[in-house]
Amino acid sequence: MITLILIFFPLLSALALFPVKGKNIKILALAFSIIEFILCLVAAFQFENNAMPQFMVDVPWIVSLGINFKAGIDGISMLLLLLTTFLVPLIILSSFQNEYKNPKLFYALILFMQSGLMGVFTALDGFLFYIFWEMALIPIYFICLLWGGQERIRITFKFFIYTLLGSLLMLVALTYLYLQTPGKHTFDLLAFYSLHLDRTTQGWIFWALFIAFAVKMPVFPFHTWQPDTYTDAPPQGTMLLSGIMLKMGIYGLVRLLMPIAPLGLQDWGYIAIILSIIGIVYASCIAFVQKDVKRLIAYSSIAHVGLISAGVLTFTLQGLQGGMLQMFSHGVNVVGLFFIIDIIQKRTNTRTITDLGGIRLSAPLLASFFMVIMLGSIGLPLTNGFIGEFLLFTGIFQYNPIFAAISGLTIILGAVYMLKAYQNTMLGEKNRITAIFPDLVLSEKLVLIPIVIMIFWFGIYPKPFLQMTEPTIKNLITIIGK
Repeated sequence: MITLILIFFPLLSALALFPVKGKNIKILALAFSIIEFILCLVAAFQFENNAMPQFMVDVPWIVSLGINFKAGIDGISMLLLLLTTFLVPLIILSSFQNEYKNPKLFYALILFMQSGLMGVFTALDGFLFYIFWEMALIPIYFICLLWGGQERIRITFKFFIYTLLGSLLMLVALTYLYLQTPGKHTFDLLAFYSLHLDRTTQGWIFWALFIAFAVKMPVFPFHTWQPDTYTDAPPQGTMLLSGIMLKMGIYGLVRLLMPIAPLGLQDWGYIAIILSIIGIVYASCIAFVQKDVKRLIAYSSIAHVGLISAGVLTFTLQGLQGGMLQMFSHGVNVVGLFFIIDIIQKRTNTRTITDLGGIRLSAPLLASFFMVIMLGSIGLPLTNGFIGEFLLFTGIFQYNPIFAAISGLTIILGAVYMLKAYQNTMLGEKNRITAIFPDLVLSEKLVLIPIVIMIFWFGIYPKPFLQMTEPTIKNLITIIGK
């Protein structure tokens, strides 16, 4: 029952916003998202650290096609449910200083997207997974299209084409797998895992699913929609895209691709890892020369996700577990970074790095939060970024030491461009643009304080999160090994 509540409560909350009038809309949306977070915490406290899905729902849905509404929560799902329900209230709260036209639709779309995300992370039926996958994408299209920048129509159309083609490839692969199930056909993921497909078949299924998920992460060369979309989207849309939605792609690698096509992973996984590593180096170099700080963070996100993808595809315990932890850490950090950029832009009307400087003198609290989140992003020990990156590099090193050495550039280059961005925006002398720069207001503090707490908690004491995911990952390795 708790699984159904977690999936559909945000959807019902979105519908409940439409009769509301006035400024109560954003407050009510925040209240609904906090209730969802509390419900997820209740599930987390009842969750047992074992490999089996819990809180199962399995009821007939489209009986004639053998499709069930089958969903449950295992360790990997629980981590991503916690990330989603933790970030959505912060994303909604981050909008309190902004005014949007048609706020009912804006906040309803955020909650509608959350419902789709919760479905993706719990679905145990391939058709259900696909439905929730598309359900999570539709709201972000409209958020970018209706509240984006001047180029929003062109950029959103490009985003739509990329994701549509990726989704169609996934649908083709899932439909083929459905037709291969014995007896009465089914989309049950366990039935997909049990199929004995030849190497050639697994090879094309691997690429169909990998491209679908690589577009979403994104991984080089399927990334070209991302920088423009992240830059042009409204701040909350960028946070949803970078903090949560891209995790759908990595989750898909773990939940679908590797258990279904292990021989495809064995034959072609090294090429996918090479593409991920190319993305790390490419995005880091491009980030280094960016003048728009929001675009810099967008390319930084490509580099971080490339590292996660490479680590997960090594199919080592350390790589998989590092990928799970880094998904959580990246989501927390990138939302904090994009929120700070939004604060700077609202106060100065610019995101150009060379136009800023000296903000620390007027807003020391903002500068302090920015410093902590930035250090978490570059993986300083005792912050949340360190433990995941350490495990990822360990997994990649076990797979190929040369790959690990090249991937290590993400740490070096990341530290350089992030510290440089901090220096040019926060330090130095004030100028005409930054002469009057108010420090954080209450709603902004309420967003950044939980993020900083999570950065240190995750960095100093990651044990609960490791224990949550380890049994599921070991079980996954056993399934694929068979």
